[in-house]
Amino acid sequence: MHLFYTPDIAHSNELPPEEAAHALRVLRLKVGDELTLTDGMGCFYRAEIAVADNKHCLVNVLETLPQPALWKGHLHLALAPTKNMDRMEWLAEKATEIGFDELTFLNCRYSERRVIKLERIEKIVVSAVKQSLKARMPQLHELTDFDKFIRQPFSGLKCIAHCYPGDKPLLKDILHPEEDALVLIGPEGDFSEEEVALAIENGFQPISLGASRLRTETAALVAVHLMNLLH
Repeated sequence: MHLFYTPDIAHSNELPPEEAAHALRVLRLKVGDELTLTDGMGCFYRAEIAVADNKHCLVNVLETLPQPALWKGHLHLALAPTKNMDRMEWLAEKATEIGFDELTFLNCRYSERRVIKLERIEKIVVSAVKQSLKARMPQLHELTDFDKFIRQPFSGLKCIAHCYPGDKPLLKDILHPEEDALVLIGPEGDFSEEEVALAIENGFQPISLGASRLRTETAALVAVHLMNLLH
């Protein structure tokens, strides 16, 4: 099944330019052919191509197919981006394939990257949504200062993964099915001790992701997998 991302399909019957080009020029679909659309908000649509030319692809929606959520609760990952954006792009792709709801990039004391351009990440996430046949598009957020982010309200379990010594339960041992979960992952230099203390003051629980010391993107993917697996 070929899936096309059409976030405005509820209001417009025209495919976005990139999706239209893929349908008409790559797959060589034509008038009368059926295709499946997703709005990224929980629905698939069975549709038929009504108009196809060099620049436009218009469809008639034949059936709206609401999709049940694939996991319970709201799964939010927040992390400091690595200097090498290829690793963040890989993470965004794989985390989307596994399944989560929200991704926030954090500006921390030891962050190696202070600027994020979301356009490339968004394209990768859209591609992963289609490849993994999901009806929901994760929310992406611009770089946010750590201090500001941890003070924002969140109703579920709030965790911070760090490498400092101390009594830290495994994330898998404290997650509860259907509970909202937010996990913070630091930069390669880790969170500062002051950031960890401030997070704890704001209700975050220190956690471990296992005995191995992991790269930022690996730790983030482990966290997403555990959140998804236990929900």
